[in-house]
Amino acid sequence: MIVPLADLLLSPDDMTAVDRDAAASSIDSYGLMERAGQAVAASALRHFPGALRFVVLCGPGNNGGDGYVTARALQQSGASVKLFHLGESRRLKGDAARAFADCPVKGEAIAQYVPRAGDVVIDAIFGAGLSRPVPAEVEAVIVRVGEADIPVIAVDLPSGLDGASGQILGAAFRAKRTVTFMARKPGHLLLPGRDLCGELEVFDIGIPARIVRAHADGLIGENTPVQWQAKIPSAGADTHKYKRGHLVVFSGGPNATGAARMSAMAGLKAGAGLVTIASPPEAMAVNAGSLTAIMLHAVDDEASLRAWLADQRLSTFILGPGFGAGEKVRQFCLALADRHLVLDADGITSFRDEPQRLFDAFAKGPTRLVLTPHEGEFARLFPDIVADAALSKVDKARAAAARAHAAIIYKGADSVIAAPDGRALINANAPPWLATAGSGDVLAGIVGGLMAQGAPAFEAAAAGVWLHGLAGQHAGKGLTAEDLVASVKPL
Repeated sequence: MIVPLADLLLSPDDMTAVDRDAAASSIDSYGLMERAGQAVAASALRHFPGALRFVVLCGPGNNGGDGYVTARALQQSGASVKLFHLGESRRLKGDAARAFADCPVKGEAIAQYVPRAGDVVIDAIFGAGLSRPVPAEVEAVIVRVGEADIPVIAVDLPSGLDGASGQILGAAFRAKRTVTFMARKPGHLLLPGRDLCGELEVFDIGIPARIVRAHADGLIGENTPVQWQAKIPSAGADTHKYKRGHLVVFSGGPNATGAARMSAMAGLKAGAGLVTIASPPEAMAVNAGSLTAIMLHAVDDEASLRAWLADQRLSTFILGPGFGAGEKVRQFCLALADRHLVLDADGITSFRDEPQRLFDAFAKGPTRLVLTPHEGEFARLFPDIVADAALSKVDKARAAAARAHAAIIYKGADSVIAAPDGRALINANAPPWLATAGSGDVLAGIVGGLMAQGAPAFEAAAAGVWLHGLAGQHAGKGLTAEDLVASVKPL
């Protein structure tokens, strides 16, 4: 499968390598800078036609070079342009020095900029390659621009953001628009970077796709259907309920049955042919009074579970929602080690003191385990990974997936889905109103429903997260978990 460039993500280091190889291929690097600057100027004129003055802030590297081209193009269009630079312009090198020499707009030190009404700022200070906190004089400008509520167009990435992690390095501009080139970086999608980028434009400046793809290993991308749809089974004319798999969801006690029913209904809506709630005997009556299309089976302890597992048609299980934490969860989980399992909520917490026991149980063979931790649950299973400040959210999810031999859904507004082989997808379609009670139970059910139909663990996890976000969009603001389940649609 060839993933479109628009769905690829390149790290800042990867993009540097793309630029280097483009130059080595006799592509005019200054011509690339010229097209980048012209693209930024065009975006500024198109989206801010009422600007009284464009203020271009130029840094000491190639991002600043893009800014000098932008300033020249804006002035040539007849716009009012003011330019401020960081550091001594005479120290610029290569294409940036040439762009400075070609720019007729004279600049001042960046500390001299005082925002005024009608300004639009073009941020060409650092871009995606920044790896240390912004200097004090840049932080001061960022604060002044923010306080004055001046619109910002960022070149490549708002200055002050880490292009690999999306984290703020001291301070960062909040852009109305960001113009980047050839491919996005993880920092464009990971929070808080995504919020600070505003509307994102990806402009093709003419680097051949073969060069871009040579440095895009295909392991990291945005979570979209193109990444997994080919692996999700589709219904054929001869499909019947037994071919679409049997999903089992474990229920908690009589006062904690709702979460399991949410998961079960979501699994049914996602396409599972049969769904059964495995209920403690004391909760049978409560569950029976609330179920119609979903079946019910009494499971009291590990012995009764193992006896039931003699039925090999029981292929996929969801354990955790509303179940309660403790030894019973651990016993049930280990009994299911040869099946497909979505472990959520209390199921994850139950292994906080001995996570390796869980990982070892699912270590051999194809990936059968999906873990769905939010930030706190992730820290309980992987405290050392969380403690490593050098790792981005993508890095952490990939490390966790490799250790656990599981597909990991590292939940949040920027959920990351990772596989043991290093693949990772960043999800960006989830609306903020998904943060409501029961939302995670619905997600577990969708993923379980897809796995029951035969989808591999990673693809089921990624598709489940995307469908969960889509259901949230359809349900709208103020949704409840019940609304969310009603909005789940199969692929």
